[in-house]
Amino acid sequence: MMENPFLEKLLDGAQAQWFSLAEGEGKLAELKRGRAMTKGYLVENAGDYPVYSSQTANNGQLGKISTFDFEGEYITWTTSGANAGTVFHRSGKFSTTKDCGIIEICDLKRLNYRYLYHWLSFNAKKYVYSGMGIPKLTMSNLAKVQVPIPCPDNPEKSLAIQAEIVRILETFTELATELATELTAELAARKKQYNYYRDLLLTFEEGDVEQNTLGDVSIKSYSGGMPKAGDPKYYQDGHIPWLRSGEVNFSDIAETEMKITDKAIADTAAKWIPKNCVIIAISGATAGRSAINKIPLTTNQHCCCLEIDPQKASYRYVYHWVHLNHEKLKSLGQGARNDLNSGLIKNFKIPIPFANDPEKSLAEQARIVGILDTFDTITHSICDGLPREIELRQKQYAYYRDLLLSFPKPATQKEGVA
Repeated sequence: MMENPFLEKLLDGAQAQWFSLAEGEGKLAELKRGRAMTKGYLVENAGDYPVYSSQTANNGQLGKISTFDFEGEYITWTTSGANAGTVFHRSGKFSTTKDCGIIEICDLKRLNYRYLYHWLSFNAKKYVYSGMGIPKLTMSNLAKVQVPIPCPDNPEKSLAIQAEIVRILETFTELATELATELTAELAARKKQYNYYRDLLLTFEEGDVEQNTLGDVSIKSYSGGMPKAGDPKYYQDGHIPWLRSGEVNFSDIAETEMKITDKAIADTAAKWIPKNCVIIAISGATAGRSAINKIPLTTNQHCCCLEIDPQKASYRYVYHWVHLNHEKLKSLGQGARNDLNSGLIKNFKIPIPFANDPEKSLAEQARIVGILDTFDTITHSICDGLPREIELRQKQYAYYRDLLLSFPKPATQKEGVA
């Protein structure tokens, strides 16, 4: 008795028989390999026909040449490297490099290409092994893969079942793609709105503002320190949040990836900073990026932290201004790494509305912050939700794929023989 009622209903009493992909009398397909192509060859023979390689970016396309090695419908698989065992469904005129194998179905009245594609997506990586430290899926190993064919004695019914399995699985794939596209478009629109209103709200008429510096509106600035990497007395069982500049990325920070110990505070330049500081990264690729710490924490030496004077400015107003001027601030960097420093940051200009009337000034800053925070919250909500939604759809696909492709193997059947 089948323990998968979903698949049992789909088969409607039929049985699946297992066949070797490319070995023996009952094999389902022929396997081939691509050919060696250098970058120079691709340049010299540039044309209209795609060349696929072992990479996964850009659908595996390496370039285009003026000739083609294959025409029609095929499945390709990556034979070696980090992507070994990755499969693609291909059609049209194309070529592949030697890092790709080609699967050509022997009889299309027996097996559907899309069905085989989903089956191999589910199973091919199980046959990957490490050869000299490099992941491999050789032609001989893939040839042994067993593929279930539902009711092979009734080809019409078999192909109908395969097509229904494909339809269900690809429905989930299409829904996931549509959702990701919609959320990505929504995110782009919200970012555009946020940028528009931020530019509008932080552009003032002459006479309404006074140009101060970040140092003018700060009570104090803090730098950080880096306890010796790997020293257990500084990291083992640490409980003190320690922020690295790579985590500074235009957001509120409520936790850090790493923790340090009390000993690290005592022995190094790392020090506590109060919550709600404007933190600005000063080094490397993240220089000029800003964030707000929602908890007291410590930082490494590549962060400059400004404790804003609440009588002069809203810390969130300062944050939005620094965010707006990220590129301008970053351009002030000095030295080979274009690093910033606390002096450059504290001397950076910021417009304070109605500076001669603190009450009116803070009220106007609060109004601006309220609008910008709304857009910021929506944008981050979509940013956070996008990967979660994609992951959920991937789990749904995997769940139904497992149900639809979990054919039992009868104990009495000799695999790979029709």
